[in-house]
Amino acid sequence: MSRWNKTIIIGATILLPQQALCAGFQLNVQSTAGLGRASAGDAVIADNASSMARNPASMALFNETALSAGIVSITSMVEVKDALYTREFYSQGALVDTSVQSANYDDAGGNAIAPNIYLIVPINDKFAWGISAYTNFGTKTQYSDDYIASEYGGLSKVESYNLGLSASYRMSEHFSIGAGLDIIASTGKLNRSLQPTDTTLLTIDATGWGLGFNLGAVYELDDNNRFGLSYRYSPEMETEGQVDYAGYVAESGPIDDTVLIPLPDMVEFSGFHHLENTKIALHYSIQWIGWSVFESLDAETSGTINHYQWQDGWHYAIGTTYYLNNTWTLRAGYLYDTSAQDQLTSISVPDSDRQFFSTGFTYQLTPNSNMDFGFTYVLGEDVSVVESKPMLPIDIASGTYLATNIKASSHANAIMVGLQYNRTF
Repeated sequence: MSRWNKTIIIGATILLPQQALCAGFQLNVQSTAGLGRASAGDAVIADNASSMARNPASMALFNETALSAGIVSITSMVEVKDALYTREFYSQGALVDTSVQSANYDDAGGNAIAPNIYLIVPINDKFAWGISAYTNFGTKTQYSDDYIASEYGGLSKVESYNLGLSASYRMSEHFSIGAGLDIIASTGKLNRSLQPTDTTLLTIDATGWGLGFNLGAVYELDDNNRFGLSYRYSPEMETEGQVDYAGYVAESGPIDDTVLIPLPDMVEFSGFHHLENTKIALHYSIQWIGWSVFESLDAETSGTINHYQWQDGWHYAIGTTYYLNNTWTLRAGYLYDTSAQDQLTSISVPDSDRQFFSTGFTYQLTPNSNMDFGFTYVLGEDVSVVESKPMLPIDIASGTYLATNIKASSHANAIMVGLQYNRTF
């Protein structure tokens, strides 16, 4: 790529398994039981070992060793509709040609699998420790290589993995606390190009890791009523790899660089209430997600790649569990999730307020083991997208420049299905 072509300034999208299912690129796939109740009450229910992912203090509610292992299948459906893509050619500062084309796209989503595994080991009636592996963040959108608006679409993918070590301590009959350390590994790929010439505008292939932590508390009113509160600190990920960015003019071609991806802190409050003398329990959660830290995507050498200016998000969940008999437990839930995007929207990371409609069950295999099934349908909203690129030099000698923009409506839905095996020892 020539030095002059490198002066083309093209914004990127974030290096982010599938289109994110909560605001930003947060995933709620830590537990299949939680999947069946829209994550309502997950920070305090403690019906299997996966609860430690949401609140380490919940481990104090276990009096025997517990193991949980599961997978969640994610199918995302991303559509760009009513899309008009405009190109304007300028010569010597004068507009000489304009073209407008449809840029509709109905298959930017796909399929992915998110596995998880948890182990909780009580030491005595006060202490417990646990280890976990799961994911909190990830997303993927992919447009075809010949998509006409590939400077806005292309490939955006991140896979993140948490390896956690946690401990809990029961301070009294009613109050317990917990803490955990998270080792977070991530890989990301991103491609942007200018069609139909297939000119590379941005290529990133990077990996990295960081350290986070989480804190939690559980307060038990009695055996049937309890509350949980948790806080998770997420680091700014430093991912290292090859970056080829047209906006960096000091060198041509890919360079070794470090891409900085800020991740949000999270605070969650949950409640659980087993209605006395009934087979019914009610549970709920409120979670704050600090997405306002994600103002831009930056690289240490290449500079600012794109601006985002996201806002903090919230989700509100309510659910119910019906203990049918000793073999079957039924559950359902509803979650409302607010968008992380504010004024700036994009087709590469479709985001909107979302509704989660969930149901699931537990089947008791033996007195010490069971299987969970969970199903969630995620319903997004239409979001208006307006993106533009500045004057791009096509031929410096003749003073020919290109400006592009896209106006569209994006919409993202998803289906999640999970299976999980649980056992106590």
